[in-house]
Amino acid sequence: QVQLVESGGDSVHAGESLRLSCVASGKIFNIYSMAWYRQAPGKQRELVASITDDGNMNYADSVKGRFTISRQNADDTVHLQMNNLKPGDTALYICNADLLGMWGERNEYWGPGTLVIVSS
Repeated sequence: QVQLVESGGDSVHAGESLRLSCVASGKIFNIYSMAWYRQAPGKQRELVASITDDGNMNYADSVKGRFTISRQNADDTVHLQMNNLKPGDTALYICNADLLGMWGERNEYWGPGTLVIVSS
């Protein structure tokens, strides 16, 4: 059983910063990539940022220059540093991991999400 648990969501004002964290636990052999998605009310889930096990990063255009994704492979943890937050960043932020389990199965896992609210 693999679990992803996010933390760090909060209610902030525009221009402020937040740091989200996600920890993967369970019978994990290797995590190929970890990512942050977000889903705002009434909108589809969208990719915010992703990072592979060899450090390749990808960002949504809307967050480039403001958000930074980082990963601690030893701890199966991914962080999302969010600076200069805007009201449009308000959403449930959801952690995703593409990983290989101890028994050789490859699956994608999702956390329950952490809520970020940005007021103007």
